[in-house]
Amino acid sequence: MLALPLSDPAGPIGLFIGSFLASTLLPGGSEAMLLLAVQQQMASPSSLWLLATTGNTLGGLSSWLLGWWLAWRFPGRGLQKPEQHRALTRISRHGAPLLLLSWLPLVGDPLCVAAGWSGIHWLPATLYIAAGKALRYALLLGLFTRLG
Repeated sequence: MLALPLSDPAGPIGLFIGSFLASTLLPGGSEAMLLLAVQQQMASPSSLWLLATTGNTLGGLSSWLLGWWLAWRFPGRGLQKPEQHRALTRISRHGAPLLLLSWLPLVGDPLCVAAGWSGIHWLPATLYIAAGKALRYALLLGLFTRLG
């Protein structure tokens, strides 16, 4: 049962939006939001895990989409930033499974952009992004409940 209305910015919808934004090129800390939501019992931990994972995955896919669009719109220009170039090299070498690391701060967003740019198909990108983010949140919740 949800303890706060869905429209409350600190409630489950706020967690979803915060998780989405944290997984774009914008900075954010969805982990703290998730733990606070669990602590305040806004919903079941599994529901909150699903909301955070879905929002964070869709945010990663928005970065993938940005890379795909940039490659389509500016095919000869390439990615300009050094971290994007490194990410593109890694994606070219390891392929879609590297997106399991898309949850990492500072590294994950450029990986998603590079995956879109390099033409990694959206379905494997989605599966690997979601798996990495789901595992991160599951481990975080497991540690939180064990220590709390």
